Amino acid sequence: MWKVTDKGEKVFSLGKEAWQEAVTEAGKCIHFSLDDEDEWVSEEERSCYNCRYRRWTSESFVCLK
Repeated sequence: MWKVTDKGEKVFSLGKEAWQEAVTEAGKCIHFSLDDEDEWVSEEERSCYNCRYRRWTSESFVCLK
């Protein structure tokens, strides 16, 4: 589900439309921290897509933790 780039970045390999998988991963993550509500994209509150440590890329997002 995750791949590490040559730069050492942790990228969510399933992209921007893997809604349930992002919820599952956030549920297991000890670093999850909810972003500001105006930055949420998922209806499920605890989702990697709503985490303050994700940074969007053109294909997916990078996890900063």
